[in-house]
Amino acid sequence: MKSTEFARRRRQLMRMLGRDAIAILPTAPEQVRNRDVHYPYRPDSDFYYLTGFPEPEAVAVLMPGRPQGEYLLFCRERDPAKEQWDGRRAGLEGAVADYGADDAFPYSDLDDIMPGLLEGRERVFYAMGCDTEFDHRVSGWVHHVRERSRAGAKVPTEFIALDHFLHDMRLYKSRSEVAVMRRAAKISAAGHRRLMRVCRPGVAEYQLAAEFAYHCAMKGAPGLAYPSIVGGGDNGCILHYVENRDTLQDGDLVLIDAGCELDCYASDITRTFPVNGRFSAPQRQLYQLVLDAQLAAIDKVRPGNHWDDPHRAAVRVLTRGLLKLGLLKGTLANALKKESYRKFYMHRTGHWLGMDVHDVGDYKVDGHWRELEPGMVLTVEPGLYIPKGMKGVAKKWQGIGIRIEDDVLVTKGEPDVLSRDAPKTIEEIEALMG
Repeated sequence: MKSTEFARRRRQLMRMLGRDAIAILPTAPEQVRNRDVHYPYRPDSDFYYLTGFPEPEAVAVLMPGRPQGEYLLFCRERDPAKEQWDGRRAGLEGAVADYGADDAFPYSDLDDIMPGLLEGRERVFYAMGCDTEFDHRVSGWVHHVRERSRAGAKVPTEFIALDHFLHDMRLYKSRSEVAVMRRAAKISAAGHRRLMRVCRPGVAEYQLAAEFAYHCAMKGAPGLAYPSIVGGGDNGCILHYVENRDTLQDGDLVLIDAGCELDCYASDITRTFPVNGRFSAPQRQLYQLVLDAQLAAIDKVRPGNHWDDPHRAAVRVLTRGLLKLGLLKGTLANALKKESYRKFYMHRTGHWLGMDVHDVGDYKVDGHWRELEPGMVLTVEPGLYIPKGMKGVAKKWQGIGIRIEDDVLVTKGEPDVLSRDAPKTIEEIEALMG
């Protein structure tokens, strides 16, 4: 992502905040995995969205109209000794030269400098409640300004959640963002094709997970957007199955929900296919039903439709099919009214996608489903789950879990399926696996 993209976002946000405002955005803290070992670091999404700065111990401050510079960045100073152990740092000079800050200050000076920056600003924009420790620091800075009010210090009078403005911005993807998400989806789609080629009875679920991670890393995306789900047979009926420890059996399906992260943008793809490369008759019937539901839902991803329209389309197709197969009883209207399908399909048909795999953005506005607009990206992922031992269900259907998920961009016209390269028709899958 070019530095001009981050600068454009900062300008857009500051226009919304107005003069006499100050916005404070800390990045995510490092997290200890065990003892003195940390988890791989990833910056906070909101912070990174505005700065592109990848290091921990950093705070971005936006001050619209400040003559000395509107964008300030607190970060770690250069330290050759520590850098030899833990890696290079941008330092104060790099924060300005490489990351576009108007001015940079040592992170260690944050508590000394922030009260002075808050003084004279009327509105403070900050995401209160996300980090208790940092909340206390912000309160302390305001208290420090308040103590100087008798000396003429002007204390902020409004405290506003920054999320409302920033998350609405993040909902609409720019051309640069779409380009990154398209590349991430292509890498992940190729990974799913790879898994179809190497899958066979006797392979372990964790081996397919490892194969996917290896493929993505070799293509330039070393991080995954979320822990991969590789569920063979009955494990595919567990929505967030992440143990990935069992051996794949001949005659079963395997459900794989896996996506890479590229430049802090997520892809999210699910494919379900037969372990031995050929669908059985019951598997084929249920799979085609889910695919028909997904195609009907994707067709609703158009501007002017509402967020709920793809879900309603998928539910209608699934319910009609379940009635036809005898898995549900009664009329279509009655089954839809009673939501009888929830016995086999218990989740929504999608979610926003972006820097977070379950991305930010309101699904309802003023109590009504949000209207889809160009630039929004969402997943479309209907499924059917019939675990072993389900009462009242013929044995031939049991142990089958199916989900088909794609990443879809809302355009001015036809839906743009970013993950289209991952095969999903029965014919494509069997031909590739054969």
